[in-house]
Amino acid sequence: MITKLNFQQAHAMLTEDPKPVLIDVREEPEYLTGHALDAELLPVDEITEETASMLIPAKDSTVLVYCRTGRRSARAAKLLDALGYTAVYDMGGLVGWPYGLE
Repeated sequence: MITKLNFQQAHAMLTEDPKPVLIDVREEPEYLTGHALDAELLPVDEITEETASMLIPAKDSTVLVYCRTGRRSARAAKLLDALGYTAVYDMGGLVGWPYGLE
């Protein structure tokens, strides 16, 4: 199941223990210009069973995905859901993320 989150909900989840897996699904040049703290890069076009399993420890792990505007994150969330991940959250686009970038 995929759940859509706003920035405040996503930030609250990212402060929980254990932390969810945060995945930036943009392309590497976009990621390098700035990304959310602790985000891992996995471009949406590279999501497969193998690449997802390298970043996400278990199918029931909490996973948050984002991109620039929300289109790719929605696609990535659907791909992860289809691969059997059961706790996928779509935070949409990073534009306007108020919690700082690295």
